[in-house]
Amino acid sequence: MTRLHVLSAATRPTSSGRPLARWVAEQARARGGFEVTPVDLAEIALPFLDEPEYASSGVYAHQHTRDWSALVDAADAFLFVMPMYNGGFTAPFKNAIDFLYREWQGKPVGIVSYSGGATGGAPAAEMLLPVLTRVGMRPAGRSVAVPGIAGLVGPEGFEAPAGLADELAGVLDDVARLAAGRAAEAVTV
Repeated sequence: MTRLHVLSAATRPTSSGRPLARWVAEQARARGGFEVTPVDLAEIALPFLDEPEYASSGVYAHQHTRDWSALVDAADAFLFVMPMYNGGFTAPFKNAIDFLYREWQGKPVGIVSYSGGATGGAPAAEMLLPVLTRVGMRPAGRSVAVPGIAGLVGPEGFEAPAGLADELAGVLDDVARLAAGRAAEAVTV
């Protein structure tokens, strides 16, 4: 079974992304084939990059980096649930990526972006893709953009609009296919 980490990339305490990330994790569990672990970047609470060595060295001086490394290393694949602010992805999210290098290598990743506006965070997701490929991740061919997030979160959590579950299923299929390919490559090596 593919170990999938669903990472909520928001760090604001009142983020609408957390209910969305919970819904995404539930959908991934219901699909089957994934052992789902929710990860909240706000709870991880990484400081700004403070390691004396380059991430590619894998030499970590700080316990928070070793803990983050172990968490990322434990995953076979990721779904990033990410907000868009001012047309881009957030500094804490980029910082979390920059802390590590080897741990991201070859891992499939799907993106679920969201925003308060009409784009659903798609520009931020597009901006993130070169960063993910630079650290060696394998982005899914499809992504999901959720516009008007504030209107979709209520007392019962995230209320998915029609068709969103099907869009997410496509991303999950892509991630599962990439993960299966990665597992097959590991067996033949």
